[in-house]
Amino acid sequence: MKKILIPILAAICVAGCKLDETIYSSIYTEAFYKTAADAEKGLIAAYDPIADMYSGPAMTLVPDFSDDQTYPRGVVGRNTLTLFSYDVNYTVQKSNSRTNESPQQIWASSYDGIEKANWIIAKVPDAVMDETRKKQIIGEAYYLRAFYLWALTKNFGDVVIKTTPSSSEAAAIVGKSPKAEVYKQIYSDLDQAFAAGLPSYPAVDKGRPSKEVVNALYAKAALYNEDWAKALEKAQAVIASGKYALMPDVRNVYKYDQEDAARIENMWAYEVDPISPGRTHQLTGLCGPPGSAGAEYGRTTFGSMFAYMSFFNSFNPADKRRQLLDTNYVDRSGKIVPQKNITPITTDGVLIKKYQDPNTTTGMICNIPILRLADMYLIAAEAEARLNGATPTAYGYINTVRKRAGLPDLQTGLSKDAFVDAVIQERAWEFFAEGDRWYDLTRTGKYLTVIPKAVNSVYPSRPVTAKNKYFPIPQDELNANLKLEQNPDWK
Repeated sequence: MKKILIPILAAICVAGCKLDETIYSSIYTEAFYKTAADAEKGLIAAYDPIADMYSGPAMTLVPDFSDDQTYPRGVVGRNTLTLFSYDVNYTVQKSNSRTNESPQQIWASSYDGIEKANWIIAKVPDAVMDETRKKQIIGEAYYLRAFYLWALTKNFGDVVIKTTPSSSEAAAIVGKSPKAEVYKQIYSDLDQAFAAGLPSYPAVDKGRPSKEVVNALYAKAALYNEDWAKALEKAQAVIASGKYALMPDVRNVYKYDQEDAARIENMWAYEVDPISPGRTHQLTGLCGPPGSAGAEYGRTTFGSMFAYMSFFNSFNPADKRRQLLDTNYVDRSGKIVPQKNITPITTDGVLIKKYQDPNTTTGMICNIPILRLADMYLIAAEAEARLNGATPTAYGYINTVRKRAGLPDLQTGLSKDAFVDAVIQERAWEFFAEGDRWYDLTRTGKYLTVIPKAVNSVYPSRPVTAKNKYFPIPQDELNANLKLEQNPDWK
């Protein structure tokens, strides 16, 4: 009898009793975002998806393996980007556990970041804390939301605009908006960020956006939006602020032991944490020669990413930026290894030297640039020319970058179109292996003519088509959100 009564009595007690319980299992509860500590922790969480995008790093490998400058050794699905053979499921990347190198990672991380930024924007205004810092935290959240939206639209075109946190499953299901609306939201968020009282460089924490960085992202987004006047205005504002400057030697922008000094030009970057465990990336390992053979490249390197010989040959030999590439290397015994022996996959491989780190034992500590001052000069040059032709002002901006590279001034008397083409080419030399070139080709429509010519013995054919301007929305996302539609060219 006792065995029967005990569960009955327990059931009656459970049914008739109300338990008051504080839930700690979820960050998105009414118990959070109440204090300054909550707000700061929430903001750190909103930055974390950047590490997810840049540790692969999908944000550089996806565009770089698609462009006409760099190419991969064809392992673990990396060549699907170069051969434009990926599908809507990103099947090869998944099967090789390389989603972190695929467009799917960009999509997932961006919406993760947007969701976390939305909670800050919605909840932190009611937090009990210093009002000045509160305003800055909210401003940083607006900046991050703009950055994530920009990452999405430059890769996928029309995307979902999400400006409220998902307090329910239904609230998370939202359809796409046209690209024009996405840029409108990016502008609005950056306006909010700029008004938030963010500090100027150098009074800014590493990895955080300064007031000038907000304008830098604004200029870059406006350039991609073909909003030339806005791009010019914002780029000029960054330059005129005088807070940043070009490093005298372009090679020092990337040196592992010049990281802090380089912040004067490297305005905002993926900041690698040189501890274990920490957030890192694999570019040092990919770019160095196989078998960890080159001491100056890194302690552990694989020989999985190279530059095209045609790109190396496009440089003026006097261009200091060409020294960030090499056609031979010194092995660990001090012997020079010639180009034909750099890699077994081709006799004309070219090594990339932007991410060298000979000392690290805990991961690759070189930061990955996201926004640099040199970009502002070239954005200003292009936007000025698009608006007014090849004016002396436009020439002044591009020549500033060329002078630092050790080159003479650009030929005078160019037509508007020829000048713009010269700027696009200057961007190619300046920003290679930084995840930039592919988007210059797609935004200008040049990818259909340029990419088929970027071939070698490893990739003798590059069958790019019009649909490759944007990547397909991952099928997993379409399955999860029935309001989403696949990009038209990928249906």
